[in-house]
Formats: sequence, C-alpha cells, structure tokens
Amino acid sequence: MPGVGVVVLVVSITLVGALTAGFMGRFLVRTGETIVARMPVVRSIYSASKQILETVFRDQSEAFREAVLLEYPRRGAWTIGFITGRTTGEVQHLTPDEVVNVYVPTTPNPTSGFLLYVPAKDLIPLDMPVEDAVKMVISVGMVTPKYTPTPIEDRVLSTLEADKPQ
Repeated sequence: MPGVGVVVLVVSITLVGALTAGFMGRFLVRTGETIVARMPVVRSIYSASKQILETVFRDQSEAFREAVLLEYPRRGAWTIGFITGRTTGEVQHLTPDEVVNVYVPTTPNPTSGFLLYVPAKDLIPLDMPVEDAVKMVISVGMVTPKYTPTPIEDRVLSTLEADKPQ
C-alpha cells in the first residue's frame, strides 16, 4: 500500500520523541551515554562535542555574541571572527594588552576553527548580526548581507564594555 512507509516513519519519530521526553527516554539516554563513556576513542569525541553544544545552545550563552573583523593569518588579510568571551586567568595575566577570546571558523565547515586571544584594540566590530556572519562564512563569502554604513566611531564592542568590571 503506497504511503504506509511514510505513516510508519512519522509514528516512529513521534513515539521516539515522546519516549525521550519522559522518564523512560531519560533512562535510555543515560544508558546510551554510559555505553559511549566506556568506548576509549568515542568517549573523548562525544564528551567534547556534548560540552560544546551545551555551551553554545545554553539560554544565556556567551558564545558567538558578536561578529568582528580581524587581521588573520597575517597583516593585510582579513577574516571574520566571533567573540566568545573575555580572556581571564593566566593568559590575560601574561599578555600586556586586554585580550579577547575570538573564535575564527574555517570555511565552509564552521565547526572547526581557531581560538585566538586578540588584543581588543585590534578588533573591528561588525554591524551585521552573528547569524549573517555565520551565513557568510558557510557560503564561502557568496552570501553577503545588505549593509548600511554607520560612522566607525559609533561602533563599539558593546558586549565587552558591559562585561568590564566597574
């Protein structure tokens, strides 16, 4: 009978979603995570991926809060980066300037990239929303958001200003 496969698929997905949301689902997820935690190579990849996803998708996430332009990998070459937080601890203590955590994604796969500690004074904040900057990176620069110029002196790293200790 045509269409039976689609109906079975929809019902199966609905049941899996309902089970996962309930007690039985939480038990199955915990059991699955326990099994994965016992696999030597898989556990390190899984735990790192899970931690990253939980951090990025947390409601009050600090990750990817502002898009910036910076010279990388050399002077005169520019790339888009994302501020992921203020640098603290030993790294900040050992650097002469106030440095900022900047994630520079690779194109077209933004899940791989580089974490750079960049002096705040070397960053140029972008007016474009983070979502547009991510689209630009993923599309290899083929998707460019519309731009209405504003004076550069009006642009500030608002998220850094808000984070500065008073």
